[in-house]
Amino acid sequence: MLSNGDLGELLWNAGQQEKDHRRRALERASRAARFWPEEAYELANGGRSLAELNSVGPWVAERIQSWFDDPPAVPEPEEARRGFLTLAEVRRTLDADPTWESAPCADLQMHTTWSDGILPLEEMVDAARALGRPFIAITDHSQALEIAHGMSAERLTEQGGVIDALNHAFEGAGDPFRILRSQEVDLFADGSIDMDDDSLSSLDLVLGAFHSALRVKEDQTERYVAALRQPRLHVLAHPKARMYGRRPGLNADWHRVFAEAAAQGKAVELDATVWRQDLNVELATIAREEGVEWYSIGSDAHRAEELELLPFGMATAVLAGIPRERILNYRPVEFVRAWAHGET
Repeated sequence: MLSNGDLGELLWNAGQQEKDHRRRALERASRAARFWPEEAYELANGGRSLAELNSVGPWVAERIQSWFDDPPAVPEPEEARRGFLTLAEVRRTLDADPTWESAPCADLQMHTTWSDGILPLEEMVDAARALGRPFIAITDHSQALEIAHGMSAERLTEQGGVIDALNHAFEGAGDPFRILRSQEVDLFADGSIDMDDDSLSSLDLVLGAFHSALRVKEDQTERYVAALRQPRLHVLAHPKARMYGRRPGLNADWHRVFAEAAAQGKAVELDATVWRQDLNVELATIAREEGVEWYSIGSDAHRAEELELLPFGMATAVLAGIPRERILNYRPVEFVRAWAHGET
């Protein structure tokens, strides 16, 4: 049967053949298909209405049913749309082993109004605690990323004081929840790292990510190797830098990149944002095969509801065969701090 991912491509391509409101309806349903919690064919086979699905009205439902009745060939997605899990796939994967969600799992990337997030730091902390996260990393952007209101060294120090005060309050109340002083630091095109060494040395965890020159076609392996050799970098964040439907991300010899990460003792991130899913299952599998020992999962949340996206990263780990004990999120906060400073 056609999966939700297949339907998403069929709906998208059908929309390109329509105009005005019909085109918008098909494109809207295509995007929504990524978030349908059940496979559409399960509803159809169970005698339920396809109009139960978000963004599916009678006309779109009729189109989907016609495909179920006479399945067409599913077009090969363009590169920027390939290898993205749907919510139905995530749910099927994690429901087969509920411990991935029942075990305490931290969130190691999120943003606040200190850079380009929507909520103040304190409100993101409250939202993460409400979801049962044992600890989190606040990873607002560094100064070079001006479009995301990146923080200067002085503002990073100020934010660190706020985090320290919150942690002292949790400790005083006997609450084990903790906040890691962290940052998503810009990695430049030559692999060098934003922010001065003193600022980075004050952090519990340093994520590094490329945010510029992301549409180049040439091989970028040397750029990654140079970045992975930066001593202050702990986690290579959303490594491919892809965005669903917008850009396929950077090209590299991924076997060599992940072999270098393994040699340098760096972690790589499974960014759980639906539109990133970076690493995807294919690249996460290569990372495991090349000996990368540690992984992090970050919701990359910029608003409270995005904190609930961690299961996309969990499912990627499961499908790539990455053991849960190799994911920093499932380790105690004291271990993560010690690991980042070479004390494990």
